[in-house]
Order: sequence, then C-alpha cells, then structure tokens
Amino acid sequence: MHPDLAAPLRDALLRADYVHDAVGELLGEEAHRALQRNETLPGMRRTADGSPLATLVRLFLLQRPVSAEAAERALPDLVDRLAAAGLLERSVSEVAARMDVRPYGTAEGEDLWVVSDLTPGLDGTATTVGPDHVLGISSASTSLAQLTLREEVGSALDLGTGCGVQALHLAAHAGRVVATDVNRRALDVARFNMALNEVEDRVEVRDGSFFGAVAGERFDLIATNPPFVISPATGERLVYRDSGLPGDQVVEHIVRTAPDHLTDGGWCQVLANWVIAEDQPWDERLGAWLSTDCDAFVVQREVLDPSAYVELWLKDSGHHPSTGGDPAEYVRRYDTWLSWLGDQGVAGIGFGWINLRKHAAGSATQAPTTHDLLEWPYEVEKPIAPAVAEWAETTAAAVTTETRLATRSDVRQETLGPVGAEDPSTIVVRRQRGLRRARQVDTVLAAALGACDGELSIGQILAAVAQLLEQDPAEVTEQYLPEVAAMVREGFLAPVD
Repeated sequence: MHPDLAAPLRDALLRADYVHDAVGELLGEEAHRALQRNETLPGMRRTADGSPLATLVRLFLLQRPVSAEAAERALPDLVDRLAAAGLLERSVSEVAARMDVRPYGTAEGEDLWVVSDLTPGLDGTATTVGPDHVLGISSASTSLAQLTLREEVGSALDLGTGCGVQALHLAAHAGRVVATDVNRRALDVARFNMALNEVEDRVEVRDGSFFGAVAGERFDLIATNPPFVISPATGERLVYRDSGLPGDQVVEHIVRTAPDHLTDGGWCQVLANWVIAEDQPWDERLGAWLSTDCDAFVVQREVLDPSAYVELWLKDSGHHPSTGGDPAEYVRRYDTWLSWLGDQGVAGIGFGWINLRKHAAGSATQAPTTHDLLEWPYEVEKPIAPAVAEWAETTAAAVTTETRLATRSDVRQETLGPVGAEDPSTIVVRRQRGLRRARQVDTVLAAALGACDGELSIGQILAAVAQLLEQDPAEVTEQYLPEVAAMVREGFLAPVD
C-alpha cells in the first residue's frame, strides 16, 4: 500500500460521508449490534440504496462484493489503483475488499479511518488468519485507548503498534510519536494509516522487537497492548497476539524494562494478561515486577480459568470446529495447552491494566513509592483515564490533622438495616464516577464525610465527631486518620489546595 494513495482515498471517503456517525446512522442499532456478532444480513438490508456510503459499508464493513459501477461511483478513479495496491480485488463486473477500511470516531470527536486485514468469521464462515495477520480495531485496542492519559506530552511510544490505532490517538496530543512492531505487514499498514489520517509528519514507524527499536530513548508516555496471550510458545505464532515467549514473560519484561525508557514523571500504560499461580496471590506475584523508581496502579479486571482461556484463544485462531477447525486437531491443541498450564501451576489468568509513573530523579520532596494492586471486576466509567490521573494526584497527597478535605460531589451514601430500626446496621459510600468504588464505613467515618467541605481541617472534624459521640477526641483521631488517608487514596475525599 503506497502512501501516495492515502490522500485520494481520504478524499473519496469524505465525499461519501464514510465517517463513524454517518455509518452508525445508516446501519441503525439493530444492524450494528448484529455486525458486532459477525452477522451481516441486517446490514445488507439497510444498505440497498446504491449510494456511495452504502456501497462503501457493503464493501469494507460487510465484506460483500459490489458492482463495478457502484464501486466506481464511490471511489472514482481509484478502483484500479486500490486493486493494484492490494486493498481491493476486481473482476469484470464486481469489486470485493481485500482489506478492511473502517471509520473510527475518537472520544474527542475526531473522525479517523483504520485499514487492517478483513474481519474473520463473518456470517459463520471459516475463520482462518495467517501468522502475520494485521488485527483491526478490537475491544483490546479501544480499552487501551480509554485507559491512556490524554494530557499534552512531548513524546510518546506505541509499543507493538499493529495497524496503528494507539499511534493515531497519541498523535493528537504528543509532539512526536514512535510506533514499533515486528510484523512487517503491520508496519506497512500502520504507515498507510498515518498518511490516511494526515499524521505521518508526527509518527515515526519503526521495525523492532519490544524496546530494541528505541534503545537509549525516553518518552513521556508509553502505551502498549502487547502480544500477551499466555501459551507454551510452541508451534505457529500469530504475531498480533503471541510474543514467542512462554507464559506472561512478555508482560513482565515490559513492566521491568519500561522505567528505563520513561522521562521523569512519565507514564507507561499496559493492557495485559498475567498468570495467577496456584501457590501465590496474584498481587504478590505482580508486585515483585514493580520498580521502586515508579508508582504503580494495577487493576485486575477479570479472571478466567485455564480451560475457558484456552477455548477463547483457540476460537480466535479458527481452530474450534464451530469456526471451521478440524475437531481432532482442536482436541489435540486444547489438551496440549491445558496440560502445559497445569504443569506450570497456573490456577487462572488475570486480565487488566498496569499503570506505571516514573519518579522525578533526585527530588527531595518525592513521596514514598506507592504500589496499589486492586481487584475490581465491576462496571467502571469510560474512558477510565481520568480516574488514573486522579489516582496519581491522590497518592501524592499527605494527610495530616491539618489537611482540609472535601467529599467528592459524586459520592453517595447507602444505608441498610431492619425496618423501623433507629440506626442502620450497614453504611456504604459509593462513587458514581471513575472506578465507582464502594466502601463500608461506620458512624464516625460517615459523619466525617458529611462534614468535609474544605472549611475545617480533618483533625478538627474528627475531634468534633468524637465529642458528639461522647468519645475521646485523641483516640478517635489516632484511629481514624489512617482510614481517612485511605479514603483520599480511593478518591472519596479530595485535598483542598
């Protein structure tokens, strides 16, 4: 795919209004949901008017052939050139897509387009992907995009860029971006995507494994969705998901090495899988990877048992019989993979986020290193990046009796108890934003939260609550100040000034 084709293709896509919102309106909710299930018939019923927009939706999203005449109307003077470049395939009367060209709308309202390999498995057809398959927009890529901080930075690294989704996001708020991968086809596609979205002047696409392509360089922000599938690393390798390293060594390598490539105050944000061992808590195991040079916020979002994990990825690669795989080969691979996980003492596989923030070198005022590892499988606000930034702010806050605090506006209190009881048996405070954390509190903490409006210090508030409850103020302050500090770290309370 020659970058010279990017500008005329972009112009044609704009003329046809082939953008995220227009495509969504054309398909409607029902057809869009069906397409998410890999079913195209409802979409075909919505795209029968022969307009350029409908033609492009059929061609690229529904992966259906269109007439040569319709293709020429939608892509004037481009069909033959795109066929020669490998994006289309033309016969005498029809044109079919060989690559996916997908409109993509960012949270900031920017219209982008992402080229990748075709979506496998539409309408129940056999799923077959090659070792150098270039994955398009996926749930993993959108999750990482929602996790990544969006403050303006001087430099950013998209480690394992694939088709370049993260690099496109980073280009909107980084002075320069480096995007790396080992898949040559992915690098070609990523370069084309940068040109298609007019950010090629800010994004440098490099061939290289892990941090090898950026040796000696440091970045303000690193975002990576590495090939994290936990497997024996034997047999054929699907580069977009398999690192070539056994187990979760690729994630460990990134977590241990990233601090050497971060500027002071720089962030590394990783979407990853990790092993949950039979003989060690997950947070203890991951905690051993973390550097004292970085604060860390690790959130385990989901846990799969070994058999469910193997089934998931065998279906992804097309080996399950329901996706066209050979039944005997499926059983052999399933057994081999599951046996290996058992031999390695793997009790489960965790999925989640790893956020690292580099300390400023030599800072005399640097707070102690904070490593927070949290299991949180519950619903969260999206994008989640603001909650990560909020965590960084609260970890730096030292809470003393002189600290003035304000209860965040999204905190709600729930009380439970028998009908007619004078006092509730349980008090829960719950945040409505970010991670939407919840915490059970007692009468003292509930009263303190209700009084925290930034006017009085927390020492004054705890003393006043103690007097109301006829308790010793000094003892209450000593007992509850650590609890208050924890509630600051969890985001229920915010320091004033």
